[in-house]
Amino acid sequence: MKLIVTGGAGFIGSHFVEKSLAAGHEVAVFDEFNDFYSPAIKRANCAAFEKNVRICEVDIRDGERIRSLVSEIKPDAIVHLAARAGVRPSILEPELYLDTNIKGTFHLLEAARLAGVPRFVFASSSSVYGVLKTAPFREDMCLNQTISPYAATKLAGEQLCSNYSHLYGMRTVGLRFFTVYGPRQRPDLAIHSFTKAIWEGRTIKQFGDGSTRRDYTFIDDILQGLSASLTYDGQLCDVFNLGESETTTLAALIQTIEQALGKKANIELLPEQPGDVPLTYADISKARALLGYRPHTKISEGIPRFVSWFHESRTQH
Repeated sequence: MKLIVTGGAGFIGSHFVEKSLAAGHEVAVFDEFNDFYSPAIKRANCAAFEKNVRICEVDIRDGERIRSLVSEIKPDAIVHLAARAGVRPSILEPELYLDTNIKGTFHLLEAARLAGVPRFVFASSSSVYGVLKTAPFREDMCLNQTISPYAATKLAGEQLCSNYSHLYGMRTVGLRFFTVYGPRQRPDLAIHSFTKAIWEGRTIKQFGDGSTRRDYTFIDDILQGLSASLTYDGQLCDVFNLGESETTTLAALIQTIEQALGKKANIELLPEQPGDVPLTYADISKARALLGYRPHTKISEGIPRFVSWFHESRTQH
């Protein structure tokens, strides 16, 4: 297939580009290399494949340029991973998140419609579930209360995909990612920032009493679900959870990182953060049945794999 991967220089995107090239697909990457975290990290992410893909430095808020590139490339699918990410930063800069994640997604869908692109895969988030009391979370649950601008933009993106499926017959697949981690994880995310701080002997900030639970998903498992979405031919518009379907408390996560590093953490206890949800927990029975999704990396195996990458990446720089 010929693919456009937005956000292809990022953590999940760069892994997906590599996997797609290995599967024989032709890939063009759209990325704006913004400074949410160091653009040098994103350029390093692309180093392994930059000779084999077309890299377009483009902001998805630029509707005209997006339309022109999509009509020129005419892909078989757009895999839309680009977004302003993170709950806490979205509370500080809601307008930037609304512009990028909602209008940017609209520009891509509209470009896809005009160019006759038959398939659109959208990276959504477990944050769309808000503070639901019933767990694990199923795709058919009623979602009427997100608690951060980031979550609201991801739910809006799913709704736009639904519009384009219904109105124009475009196949859209929404994938709700549950806390993805692994080699190349963004430096601002908990596992990476905790690992770095503990290794350097700095204090880590623990928000709340450590009892919040997350469904941590290893990058390889997410990639499996992403690849399956390229050939999914069930409902014209569909949405799937991609998680491990296991939860880990924040306290247990920190202990697992300590064990993998062989160092104790200095922990500063702080109040809960606004916008953070107490629990994420994926029911993945639908993805198992319809995408053949089979996650297999437990946190006890994934964290040591992340830590060994962390040590390797430090010796390379």
